[in-house]
Amino acid sequence: MKVTKFSGEVVIFDKDKLKKSLFKSGANEEDVFRVLNTIEKELYDGIPTKKIYKMAFQLLKKVSNVHAAKYNLRTAIMALGPAGFYFEKFIAKVFEIEGYETQTNLSLNGKCVSHEVDVLLKKNEIVSMVECKFHGSQDAKTDVKVPMYILSRYNDLASQEFTFFNETANIEKCWIVTNNRFTEDAIQFARCSKLELLSWNYPSGNSLKNKIDFHHIYPVTALTTLTLSEKDKLLTQNIITARELLANKDWLNKIGLSQTRIKNVLKETNQLCNILKQ
Repeated sequence: MKVTKFSGEVVIFDKDKLKKSLFKSGANEEDVFRVLNTIEKELYDGIPTKKIYKMAFQLLKKVSNVHAAKYNLRTAIMALGPAGFYFEKFIAKVFEIEGYETQTNLSLNGKCVSHEVDVLLKKNEIVSMVECKFHGSQDAKTDVKVPMYILSRYNDLASQEFTFFNETANIEKCWIVTNNRFTEDAIQFARCSKLELLSWNYPSGNSLKNKIDFHHIYPVTALTTLTLSEKDKLLTQNIITARELLANKDWLNKIGLSQTRIKNVLKETNQLCNILKQ
C-alpha cells in the first residue's frame, strides 16, 4: 500500500511509524490497535498521509482529548504561525522552564550593522542569542545556508558589549531553533562552528519534542477543546502555553466560553500539564 506525503512524494505505508506515534500520545495498547485496525480498513492506494493523520487524531479524541492533543503537537506548533512570532515566544517559555532568564524581540547594534534577535537567554552568567526558523510546512527543512547566515550575525554581535538582564555582558553562545528538521549539512556546519541546534527531532533524546513532553509545556494551540478562533484570542493576550492558561483562567470567560466548556477546557489543560490523572 502506497501513501502520498505532504510534499507529494509517494512512499510505502509504514504501519510501525504510525503505531509509534500513537503510543507516544500516551494511548494504551488496546486503544492503539483499535485505532490502527479502523484506519487500515479505510486505506487505499495513494491515500494522503494528511488524511491518515486526521483519522488518527479524530479516533484518539474519542478515547482522550489529551492523547489527541499530544498526537497533534507538531501541528499545534505550526499553528503558532504563520509568521512565527508566537513560536519565538513559545521557545522562550521552553527555555524559561529549564532555568533560563529570557528576553524576546530585541534590536541590537553589532560592530557593522544592527540585528533583530528573536530570543536572548541567560543562565550561569552566560548570555546566548536564539534565532528561530519557523516553517509552515511539515516537509520544509532548515538547510546549511541558515547556520552560515546566522553565524555571521552572531560574530557581528559577539564582538560588542550590551546591557542585558541589568548587567553588561557579551553574547557568548548562539542557538538556532526550528519547528521542523535540519539537513545533515546544516548539522555538520553547526557542530564545526560551535552553534547550538534544537529542532523537532534534534538532538536525539533532547529535541524540542522531548523537551515539551518532559516538561509538559504545551502550546495552547494543542488544546482540542478550544476552537481556532478561541486559541487566537488567547495568543493575542500573550497566553502562549497551557500552563499560562491555568494561571489566567478568567480569560476563558472573557472570550465567551460557557461554564460547561470552561470546565472541559480546564480538565484537558490540567491533564496536559500533568496536574490531573488522565
